[in-house]
Amino acid sequence: MARLPGSVLFACDHNAVRSPIAEGLMKLRFGDRVYADSVGVRCADIDPFAVAVMDEIGVDLSAHKAKTFGDLTDTSFDYIVSLSPAAQHSAVELTRTMSCELMFWHTLDATAVRGNRDAILQAYRDVRDAISAKIDSWLGPEGGTKARGGPETP
Repeated sequence: MARLPGSVLFACDHNAVRSPIAEGLMKLRFGDRVYADSVGVRCADIDPFAVAVMDEIGVDLSAHKAKTFGDLTDTSFDYIVSLSPAAQHSAVELTRTMSCELMFWHTLDATAVRGNRDAILQAYRDVRDAISAKIDSWLGPEGGTKARGGPETP
């Protein structure tokens, strides 16, 4: 298990679905113990379905303002977690001038799912839950109990 990082940057294509969801999940779990931020390769408005599925778990993304790698004013992150191939490429470029750990969690692009509202919402929930499971696997459930070296909870 990893120790809790001081800061994590999540990255995806547009900073509208995957990376804001990941940022929101980190803030929900770890509060101010881990600084979390998110960026995209390009910017787009926050996706209303992402807002809806995060609202289901008590996280408000409605005020999220998208930004790109170029918009970052501070690049001193312990980890950059890329959620798409394009974001991974941009993260690798960024690390040419900074030192941090890179992680790649290939994550479904829920915006590509077609169907009725229920099917689309389920795709967004699947993305949320997959990212949540990755965070649990990396840092441990229950706000980082395993990550700090404490006993695993049953």
